[in-house]
Amino acid sequence: MANAHPRLRELTYTLYRIFRNPSAIIGFTLLLFFVGVAVLAPVLAPPKYAHNPYQMPHKGFSPTPKAPNEKAIFGTTSGQYDIYYGVVWGTRTAFKIGLFVVIISGFVGVGLGAISGYYGGWIDEFLMRVTDIMWAIPTLVLAMAIVVAFGRGLDKVMIALALIQWRWYVRVTRSEILTLRDQEFVQAARIMGVSDLKIILRHILPNAIYPVLIMASMDMGSMVITASFMSFVGLGSPKGYADWGQMVALARNYIVGPPDDPLRFWYTIAIPGACIILFVLAWNLIGDALRDAFDPKLRRR
Repeated sequence: MANAHPRLRELTYTLYRIFRNPSAIIGFTLLLFFVGVAVLAPVLAPPKYAHNPYQMPHKGFSPTPKAPNEKAIFGTTSGQYDIYYGVVWGTRTAFKIGLFVVIISGFVGVGLGAISGYYGGWIDEFLMRVTDIMWAIPTLVLAMAIVVAFGRGLDKVMIALALIQWRWYVRVTRSEILTLRDQEFVQAARIMGVSDLKIILRHILPNAIYPVLIMASMDMGSMVITASFMSFVGLGSPKGYADWGQMVALARNYIVGPPDDPLRFWYTIAIPGACIILFVLAWNLIGDALRDAFDPKLRRR
């Protein structure tokens, strides 16, 4: 490796730093498990409704959940929706939420942050004041207001979160670019006549993107929690949709069972709740490992 290209050596060292971290190993193991479940969902839980595979099948309409049995290995929740089916296809829903919000908000936030930090002046002032206005309103309050204004539904929740979450990426990207725009390698590129767009894309962003990657990893989990909360309060996915938050909402009346058996319906909350916890834990552990690998203060320890 001594004669390898410097970028290859750095990549190899970064991967070494990441995968020698026990937290990263646990995080990536959990993530690979969820990826496998999402990819194999049609095999693990064949859809009953081919035109709408995310609709959980149910037998009957009884509000009382049924314990795990041969026909429903994880039991059924209120309305007799199959918990196993909802958990499997809910994995795809979780990835869909996380990827949509992170990609859209990251693209918008990094773009605006790069423009603001690189050009400065009135452009920076205007974009930062707009960002400050967005920061003045709590995330959940603003997201719920957008969803109520444009109509309920999981797609509306995803759009609302994407319209809000970009504010994080703007500030992080701007702060990184402010420390890079006056570096010698950037000044040299300007003197050579390289366009501003190429300088930003080829010289600045590759050196400023690491905090964004860490934040994106954390957001993959946190956005699923936020969307689950909005489904729980009735603003997200419709009843019967394979969404972990919706499944918890269906079981809200059975969190505590009858006085003589308070844990009777534990599976209605514990199983989808465990999926949410483990999915978020996986991304948080990966984010911590990326931070340790990319942080220049910790990188060479």
